[in-house]
Amino acid sequence: MTERIMSHPILGDLPHKEKVSFTFDDQLYEAYKGESLAAALLAQGVRTLRVHEETGHPRGIYCNIGHCFECRVNINGLDGERACITPVAEGMVVKSGKVLPTTVRDWRKHHGK
Repeated sequence: MTERIMSHPILGDLPHKEKVSFTFDDQLYEAYKGESLAAALLAQGVRTLRVHEETGHPRGIYCNIGHCFECRVNINGLDGERACITPVAEGMVVKSGKVLPTTVRDWRKHHGK
């Protein structure tokens, strides 16, 4: 695991925690059990959690408290899960969000909405 503060000058050493494995876009990662998925990916250098559904622009962690929905990913088959408030667990399968095959505007136009 990379980019982690293991010893802080004021807070001291990070307590030992159990490590778990999970996948993100078919790549295997390690994390500390119970930490947020967003924190685990950030520690591994992953900055893009999904792309904008219409434009394809990269999206990642923004508010990190569950309000903005920028960190939405697919977790174990469930779309729209927020990585910043979801604890990582052993065997979790995570997929990033991709560009939609049809833009929302085009879909609405075609479906009269």
